Amino acid sequence: MSTLDTWNRLATRPGGKWLFSRMVCLKAPYFSSIRPTFVDLCPGRAEVTIKKRRAVFNHIGTVHAIAMCNMAELAGGTMTDVSVPATHRWIPRGMTVRYLLKATTDLRAVAIPESPFPGPGESADCPVRVEVTDAEGALVFDAGITMYVSPRR
Repeated sequence: MSTLDTWNRLATRPGGKWLFSRMVCLKAPYFSSIRPTFVDLCPGRAEVTIKKRRAVFNHIGTVHAIAMCNMAELAGGTMTDVSVPATHRWIPRGMTVRYLLKATTDLRAVAIPESPFPGPGESADCPVRVEVTDAEGALVFDAGITMYVSPRR
């Protein structure tokens, strides 16, 4: 079953978004350190939240920069996974980030592609934009992730 099929089956059920989020973290354990929760997932868009808690604090009591990088990679990668054709695979090739404001609240990351993904038989570097906002909606961090998308072997 595909990631999108799993999301569609679980998202509307009580506790389904939480369960889906835990399943993703079982597949990619590193992301469990931020305890993400998927809010929305469809081709061309992913939305993930994290709670401000001690495990993601830095020495000044704000959400750590690397926690926001993890959020961005999780949202961007999962969005790419559900957006590319089943005939293709993807891998992050690079990420550029900007830390814009101190992150002092719970956070929300939204990932969207900046250009169409390649069609059948094509390969391309595909830019993905991820914006992280705080509880008041202020942009605290953004990332540009280059996803290399190519046909499966």
